[in-house]
Amino acid sequence: MARTSIQKRKTKETDIVLEFTIDGKGKSKVDTDIGFFNHMLEGFAKHGLFDLTVSVNGDLEVDAHHTVEDTGIVLGAAIKEAIGNKAGIKRFGSFILPMDDALCLCAVDLGGRPYLGFDCEFKTERVGGMDTELVREFFYAVSYSAGMNIHIKMLSGENTHHMIEAMFKAFGKALDEATCKDERITDIPSTKGSL
Repeated sequence: MARTSIQKRKTKETDIVLEFTIDGKGKSKVDTDIGFFNHMLEGFAKHGLFDLTVSVNGDLEVDAHHTVEDTGIVLGAAIKEAIGNKAGIKRFGSFILPMDDALCLCAVDLGGRPYLGFDCEFKTERVGGMDTELVREFFYAVSYSAGMNIHIKMLSGENTHHMIEAMFKAFGKALDEATCKDERITDIPSTKGSL
């Protein structure tokens, strides 16, 4: 069974079509009309070895908030659907990723309970066309839509671009580990018997 999902979401603020494949090759085609956000999503897909296609038409005449947050909501829904019933997956994943001056830890749990731990202070208010405060909003939206724990901790860093890029890549690597199948796991990875 292919672990893939196609999600569509249309509101007065955004119109989003997203396709996500867990067992991919890291290929992406991303168009959110926010260059820096495109770059971050491409890095997430490339280093997580996910295939990702995203098309977003958002109300950027207002600001980037709805585009970034709603993309997180839709990506979270796609992750949740693509994983399926979670039988055989590792469930947990973590990665510490260096990006020049930045060092980021990301850990995830696909246990079905949403939670975001976000420990980072950025040096600037914007990178390209994206407010840095929206990075937290994106990961919060993914966490709650996917029903997953995401913990992100910036261990060190000076350059805001490097710090955010390290987060997206570390998230991709951690999610890749958590979604990987393990032949030793034949059921749902929980003592409760369900997730």
